[in-house]
Amino acid sequence: MNRQVPTINTARVTLRAMRPGDFDRFAEIWAMPEVVTYIGGVPRSRNEAWRAFLINAGHWQVTGFGQWAIEDHETKAMVGQAGFFYGARGLGSDFDSVPEAGWVLAPEAQGRGLAQEAVQAAHDWFDRVVTGPLACMIHPDHEPSLQLANRLGYKLLRAAEDASGPVHLMLRKSVPQG
Repeated sequence: MNRQVPTINTARVTLRAMRPGDFDRFAEIWAMPEVVTYIGGVPRSRNEAWRAFLINAGHWQVTGFGQWAIEDHETKAMVGQAGFFYGARGLGSDFDSVPEAGWVLAPEAQGRGLAQEAVQAAHDWFDRVVTGPLACMIHPDHEPSLQLANRLGYKLLRAAEDASGPVHLMLRKSVPQG
């Protein structure tokens, strides 16, 4: 099975397949304490980052969707990732049975609206190509991500606990109207 990862261009970012040359930057982003504050709280080792990097690539092959690298048009640098995956987190069939959306942005790219632009473009693609409900998991104190999820049409499914502490499990049943 060989599936192509689509490339999506917006005004300021490109969502594209992660390339072997992206790994150092991927590992650098996931090692930043300020990046993982609300995502488990523990920076990833290079070995853990490598496993996650390979999982991202494999997810596209197995499911037909996955995470894209976010490339900033201004700097030409990979500044994060966004997309979809099955997390199989053991948080209940109401959450685990639905593809999960996720997004991560390096600190220097935050506060510029790039996450909104990239994540909206990813959701637009999902709504055209895959369709169906989506879930996301966000730390209750991560206000920027909660606001973004709300703009994308996610609603609180329930509060839960994972290995790192409290989380909000959110569900987007359909494309938001508006």
